[in-house]
Amino acid sequence: YQLLNCDDHANFLRKHKRDPALYRPDILHQALLAILDSPLNKAGRLKALYVKTENNVLIQVNPHIRLPRTFKRFCGLMAQLLQKLSIRATNGPDKLLRVVKQPVTRHLPAGVRRIGLSYKAPKVVQLRDYVAASGPEETLVFVVGAMAHGKIEADYIDDLVAVSEYPLSAACCIGRICNALEQHWQII
Repeated sequence: YQLLNCDDHANFLRKHKRDPALYRPDILHQALLAILDSPLNKAGRLKALYVKTENNVLIQVNPHIRLPRTFKRFCGLMAQLLQKLSIRATNGPDKLLRVVKQPVTRHLPAGVRRIGLSYKAPKVVQLRDYVAASGPEETLVFVVGAMAHGKIEADYIDDLVAVSEYPLSAACCIGRICNALEQHWQII
């Protein structure tokens, strides 16, 4: 089994009348590395991380996972996950990756504020001020699209904002989110 991507499988995808631009697991790899390597996560403030695929597979990512640094190994890990439905830590009983039941809202705590990020959102916010305006006990959930084109389709979002006047990569958006939260919680 292999995880299809636009670089290695473009001819195969075209032959089966599929758009290679829609097969971009490299974007997800970059986004996951951005959040998992952040001081926010290393300080233990990232409580949960979920990935929803185009085929509606919901994956729970343990914040303590150390993802493969190379894209090829990442693809191998994700293919293994989709086959076995979970990946365990080699030195303990913890599940580092696992497929969970939809919808994602069943896994979120009650009363969270869900914020979607989109370049086409009606309002552009300074994320630092937006996070600072949240209450001290308020839990924030950010929804970021890790895809080449399009926008997130999530009917459970409470607020849709843009963090720049320009289209940004998922990794860049995650970097901005992490930075705003790190400043808010004074994580250096």
